[in-house]
Amino acid sequence: MSFSFNFNPTINTPTLDESILYDHLVIGGGPAGYNAALYAFRKGLSTAIIAKKLGGQLLNTSSVDNYLGISQISGEGLNEAFINHLKQFEVPMLEDTSITRIEKSGTLFKVHLDNKQTLKAKTILLSSGSNPRRLDIPGEATFSDKGVAYCAICDAPLFKDKIVIIAGGGNSAVEASLDVAKWASKVIVVHRSEFRADKILVDQMLNHEKITVFKQTQILEIFGDTRMKGIRVLDKSSSHERNIEADGLFVEIGNIPSSNLVKDLVNLSETGHVLVDPHQRTSLPGLYAAGDVCESPYKQIIIAVAQGATAALAASEYINQLGGNYAFNE
Repeated sequence: MSFSFNFNPTINTPTLDESILYDHLVIGGGPAGYNAALYAFRKGLSTAIIAKKLGGQLLNTSSVDNYLGISQISGEGLNEAFINHLKQFEVPMLEDTSITRIEKSGTLFKVHLDNKQTLKAKTILLSSGSNPRRLDIPGEATFSDKGVAYCAICDAPLFKDKIVIIAGGGNSAVEASLDVAKWASKVIVVHRSEFRADKILVDQMLNHEKITVFKQTQILEIFGDTRMKGIRVLDKSSSHERNIEADGLFVEIGNIPSSNLVKDLVNLSETGHVLVDPHQRTSLPGLYAAGDVCESPYKQIIIAVAQGATAALAASEYINQLGGNYAFNE
């Protein structure tokens, strides 16, 4: 069973106004930010979304079948559904805009945009997401979404009864191999050095009948025609090159959080993720983070959506506790 959506692109969205003191500004156009804006609106907060591109990594997901209530939809289709839900309430969304700086002056936040606008807000949600680390090898960009993917837990069912390669040696790569093995006919794990993953996971991988492991093996190139057909690798122990044929490749070598905007404002983890408490609060009062940019063990659409809701509800409580507009000033 699949769902289709009748999108209505004619709904107009208001522009952002420098004269408004926004209750809750959302930075980033992904699932966490969308839901934060929706919940903020429902709490009666003036809100808006600012994003370089609406959709985030949803646009890199070919198929979504693990979002409760929707059995099958493309990432782009789910993004459109989210956007049109917000458009029904005329939640402002400013796209193709970058933020150059965030500052806190008194109890107010100032958000400086690359279009020379400066917006003021009582609270901010950072939901700028992250970007998967790339191998940066020939063929990777060519076959992205044509066999090459970056989220095994999202797209593993698309490779049912196929031969799939996993690139990486950390927990995410080893866990991906075990997840993909539930669907694929064969899984080949390729890592350029020794595994850094937890021993219990490595043992499960090594003992799995569907999984073959190549250590000290560096991926040099991804080849194919209209779709990926395999990879060219270097066996570092023998200095011998060879091809490994496969239908797909999951690159599982980590993500880079988009946290540069707040690196001097809030506490970050060693990996650059924003540290938050259970209410999605950062170390700076009034500034929240949700989705892939924050420290969280699981990177899933539904989890990001829940974190966005949590952040908006926490922001509403924060505003109520401080009192009326008189409490927010420079």
